[in-house]
Amino acid sequence: MANVTIWHNPRCSKSRNAVTLLEEQGIDAEVVKYLDTPPSKEELVEMLRMLGITARELMRTKEAIYKELGLKEVNDEDALIEAMVENPKLIERPIVIKDGKAAIGRPIENIIELLN
Repeated sequence: MANVTIWHNPRCSKSRNAVTLLEEQGIDAEVVKYLDTPPSKEELVEMLRMLGITARELMRTKEAIYKELGLKEVNDEDALIEAMVENPKLIERPIVIKDGKAAIGRPIENIIELLN
């Protein structure tokens, strides 16, 4: 079985559903509580590469901190990545990583597709 990792927030129902899905599939995933141990800039850049998306696409744009920091007006990719490093609450969740590829679990079908 391939190594599987999930960036998880236990307070998020979608994230809890993703952990349950992995358990139901018999997958012993490494659970990374990314709010407790935030990813480095390098890890975020690698995650964006695996997801094939931009920093803004990985951001939770409805979070209060997004508005407080005025990130809607920021177009610099590095600045957006730095904002997520400093405020991991901005990172969309859950994210499952398998075999050098990743999927955001919104909807959960994205994770099912990644696992298959």
